[in-house]
Amino acid sequence: MYIPFFLNMSGGEVFIILLFILIFFGSKRIPEFARTLGKGMREVRNATDSIKKEITGSVRDVEREIYENRKNFTEDIDKTLKDIDPADKEK
Repeated sequence: MYIPFFLNMSGGEVFIILLFILIFFGSKRIPEFARTLGKGMREVRNATDSIKKEITGSVRDVEREIYENRKNFTEDIDKTLKDIDPADKEK
């Protein structure tokens, strides 16, 4: 997972943050905190995946509709041209 604000942090700064978490939450609450954080991240990921699937499905529907309309349009043009040009009727 890419977290941009961690890119500029050194090992000492990360250690201080982890020490602060240990002092603030205590050793017994850290696993609970980690589980809650993991569940939250999973829910965000699932919501993101759901949104991506919805958008992809909508795009496919639009593409399919455009393809069908284009096919019908070209068939209508061919029919119109055959109606206009008598030489094409013989073909």
